[in-house]
Amino acid sequence: MASGVSKSPKTSSRTFDWFPWLSVMDRYISLELLLPFLFGVGLFTSLGISVGTVFELIRRIADSNLGLGVAIKVLFLNMPQFVAYSLPMSTLLASLMAYNRLSSDSELVALRSCGVSIRRMVLPAILLSLVVTGIMFVFNEQIVPQANLQAKQTFERALGDEQPTFQERDILYQQFQPVKEDDGKVRDQLTRLFYAKEFNGEKMRGVTILDFSRGDLSQIVSAETAIWNQAQDTWDFYNGTIYAVSSSGSFSNIIRFQQQEIQLPRTPLDIAENNLDYDEMNIAQARKELALLEKTGNDAKIREMQVRIQQKWALPFACLVMGLVGSVLGTKPKRAGRATSFAISVLIIFSYYLLFSITGAIAETGTISPFLGAWLPNLLGIGIGGLLLMNASN
Repeated sequence: MASGVSKSPKTSSRTFDWFPWLSVMDRYISLELLLPFLFGVGLFTSLGISVGTVFELIRRIADSNLGLGVAIKVLFLNMPQFVAYSLPMSTLLASLMAYNRLSSDSELVALRSCGVSIRRMVLPAILLSLVVTGIMFVFNEQIVPQANLQAKQTFERALGDEQPTFQERDILYQQFQPVKEDDGKVRDQLTRLFYAKEFNGEKMRGVTILDFSRGDLSQIVSAETAIWNQAQDTWDFYNGTIYAVSSSGSFSNIIRFQQQEIQLPRTPLDIAENNLDYDEMNIAQARKELALLEKTGNDAKIREMQVRIQQKWALPFACLVMGLVGSVLGTKPKRAGRATSFAISVLIIFSYYLLFSITGAIAETGTISPFLGAWLPNLLGIGIGGLLLMNASN
């Protein structure tokens, strides 16, 4: 252990003063962290795939004659998501195992006798956690959504049940405009409501438009079909009727048409064409979906997407929480084997993801903000880790 605390020559010492993470102690502890981290990634990824994918694929092979080659491809495409999920768990396991080993061999005692504080000892684990946080964020943004989408499409194509990439039924779009009320407050007022029963990828069918541009319902447009005219930047409606509604609520005029151009935004088509699941979107795509949802006026869906976007930001920082908590717990003077470290890791991870799900669900009801619903587990984890670190330092 002497090599872990020995000083380099004077020139190197100055260099390490500027770059403390390059010290001999840091390299030694980082190596202790790296091996169990890689072990954890392999272990937790394998467990996740076994529980989440393999059993379902085996059932599909037996029931639906799913080809082995297709099953292997789907399994491979599902792997990135489970690798991402394993990163926080692996960070926690690595921190616990590494610092438990150093503590049980009295190496941490030796470091403290040389004047190294607990805060300085856990710094390599925190730096590793920050690196893993960045890796998980990039993984979730660049790899996981595309892999999930390809896995779903491959699976559906093999079963002959491929779903369209667009919304087929019940396309709803609500158009609002800001209105200033008598008390000076500005609120959004519904001006138009667009509804289509069906969409085949090019044409809307069973289209109805309610016009509230004058405050009350003033016009109803009903058409057999509607197509977005890209050249004219407008909607072409076919075989329909326009009902003009008087202030008393009766029809004051009825006009039938074979073709009619109506100035509406392209948004209904954008809503219909976007049919990705949450796990198949990165943050940019989720924000685009949120912008479309905000135009529909569906508050429940809007809150859900706001929470999901915040969770996409918050979840990678679980690695930082796990690295902090695991390293501090590992520095406590006790002897714990790998089985104990694994059991503690599972318990902490289960508690974290349970709290993550609960606070997210509460945020979706509107009781707390989407930001708090997504970040509260991390804030609590960092707070607990900070208290443990202060206690260990004393």
